[in-house]
Order: sequence, then structure tokens, then C-alpha cells
Amino acid sequence: MNDKGIKVIITGATGMVGEGVLLVCLREPAIEKILIINRKPSGITHPRLTEIIHEDFNDLSAIEEHLAGYDACFFCLGVSSVGMKMDRYRRVTYDLTMHFGETVSRLNSDMIFVYVSGAGTDGTEKGRTEWARIKGKTENDLRKMPFKRVYGYRPGFIKPFPGQKKAHAFYSYINWFMPVGKKLSPDYFNTMEELALSMIRLVRNDYASETIYGKDIAVLAGDYRNQ
Repeated sequence: MNDKGIKVIITGATGMVGEGVLLVCLREPAIEKILIINRKPSGITHPRLTEIIHEDFNDLSAIEEHLAGYDACFFCLGVSSVGMKMDRYRRVTYDLTMHFGETVSRLNSDMIFVYVSGAGTDGTEKGRTEWARIKGKTENDLRKMPFKRVYGYRPGFIKPFPGQKKAHAFYSYINWFMPVGKKLSPDYFNTMEELALSMIRLVRNDYASETIYGKDIAVLAGDYRNQ
């Protein structure tokens, strides 16, 4: 395992997945530096953490100088399609992510980009569900950018990391089912710790697949712990 410390950009740190990934990364000595970019303050401070408050993710020109020199981006920013018109969902999912990806790939030629798309994403872009096609197109078009590698993450249920403030309330009612769920359907049940550790593992070493499901997340997290 390379001893070089990892410098990572994390988006979506004011949401459940981004907050959880951030908290795990702050715990890990392998992570040397973290930059988070939010529309509002996360409320988290740490010596290895830098936070930029930036409202418009479709115009990054004002903060470009701060986005260079990173090994990875863990893109955890996303919205639910429930109750949202698909043209707006496309703008805040596909267009925003493409612009961010274009910017950081230009500034970081050897970057690993991890995009959390979620279970149900349609990589064929031909299915009946429009939000799933949009997510799939986002994954596919990110892979056309000059990153070192792009991984599309498709987790299902994620058990929050201890201390999270952004976890959805209903998770506290179904966490008890986690051990059973992992046995019955390992592609749909992971812990937040597994999710974050698997991402860190991918920065250090490639993986056979660029589409990461729940079972892959568990395997990669185990690899990281054993390194």
C-alpha cells in the first residue's frame, strides 16, 4: 500500500451520504487533506478539513484555484426524484455533475472520481424509468472525461455512521434489520463505514469493475482494513 497521504474533495457533506463519508475519512490516517464544497456550512471542523461555501455549482470559476492538487473526488451530492419534474431533476443531477466533473478533471489529471448514483441506476440508458436513465447517463458520460478512473456507486440501504446528524429518521427504526438484510440481499445493505472505506481503497488500487454494488463495497472495505 502506498504511504502517500490522500487528498480528496467531498461534495454533499450536508446530506446523509456525504456527511457519513466525511466523518469516516476524518477518522482515517490515510486521508491527508479534505476539501468540502457546500451551499451552506456543514458545522464540522477539523485540522485536515477545508470548507468552501459556494452557492452555484454550475459556475465554479470563483473557486477553481482551490480545486487543484487532489487525488480523488467522492461525489455524494444528489437529490431525490420524488415530486420533481424530470427537466429540473436532469439539471440538478446530470448538468451539475457534468460541469463539476469537467472542472476537476481539467485541474487534476490523475484523479479518481467516485460518483454515488444509487441502486436502480440504468447504465443502458434505455429503461422505462427516466430518473434511472439520467443517473446512468451521468455515470457513462463521466467515464468519457479525462479522469484516471471513474466508479459508479450503486448502494441500497446504508446504515449511518455513529454521530451523524443528517441521517434520515426512519433509519433508526430499521437498523435492527441490517444483519439479516446483508445475508438475504448483500447488494442492498451496507454500513456507511464500508461505503467510505471502499472509496479510499479505490484511490490506492484499481478494481475489476467500474460499477460498484453492495457486495463490491463490502469486499473493498474488507481489502482496505486488511492492508
